Amino acid sequence: MTMDTKVVWKNGMSFAGSAGTGFTVPLGADPAVGGADDGFRPLELMGVSLAGCTAMDVISILKKKQQQVTAFEVRVHADRAEQHPKVFTHIVITYLVTGRGVDEAALLRAIELTATKYCPAQAMLGKVAPMELRYEIYEESGGLVKSGIFTLPTA
Repeated sequence: MTMDTKVVWKNGMSFAGSAGTGFTVPLGADPAVGGADDGFRPLELMGVSLAGCTAMDVISILKKKQQQVTAFEVRVHADRAEQHPKVFTHIVITYLVTGRGVDEAALLRAIELTATKYCPAQAMLGKVAPMELRYEIYEESGGLVKSGIFTLPTA
C-alpha cells in the first residue's frame, strides 16, 4: 500500500497541497516569516490529520455499537518545543460526544481501538510525543453526563 502527495509552489510562501484523491488544500506561512497567511500551516494539518483519523474510527465504532450519536467533535491540542524544529512535545485529544444515552463503555472501547489498532496518525505521533486521551459525553436534551481521561491498559 502506498500514498503519494505533493505540494506545488504558488508564490512567496504559498503552496497548494494535493494527494491521489484529487483534493487540494492551501498551505501558507505566518507573515512573521514572510508568508501571506493564506493557508494551513503544515503542523496544523498534522493536528487536523490526527483528529480526523481518530474521529473516523471512533464514530464508525460507535455506529457499529448502535450508539445514538447526534453530534461528535474531536479536538487536538499540541504543545510544541520552543526551539527548532519545534516538534510536538505533548498532545491532548478530547472526544466530545453528544447523543441519546451514549454508553461510556462503548466510547471507551472505541477510543481504545483507535489508539491501539486503527489510527496510523495516532500510532506515529504517539511514538514521538506523549498523548493524553480525554472524553466528554453530553446528553442531547441536557448537559454534560460524564467526562474522564482514558488510560490505555498495560500488558
